[in-house]
Amino acid sequence: MSDTIFTKIIRRELPATIVYEDDLVIAFRDIAPQAPVHILIVPKKLIPTLNDASEEDRELLGHIFLVAKRIAAAEKISDRGYRLVINTNAEAGQTVFHLHCHLLGGRSMQWPPG
Repeated sequence: MSDTIFTKIIRRELPATIVYEDDLVIAFRDIAPQAPVHILIVPKKLIPTLNDASEEDRELLGHIFLVAKRIAAAEKISDRGYRLVINTNAEAGQTVFHLHCHLLGGRSMQWPPG
């Protein structure tokens, strides 16, 4: 596994406030939250960007969304609403090149987001 900040968290080399983990993903609180609830859902398989995902990642990508739904319910934001964001490449705001999904909630979101 290549070294990113997320792979170091997966290997427990860096601390994180983990809220969910299974064989496929790990989810933890963002250290610079943009909303009262800001959790990153990260596949344990290194996929640098969504552009690098393949057909074999279909189930993993779907799993990320189902985990987001589960975490939103646990955080008590599912009924009020939440946002899922996947940034792809630098111009979209991706700073860690390990695919991850931001789960944001706990406040009213604006549109357009960027």
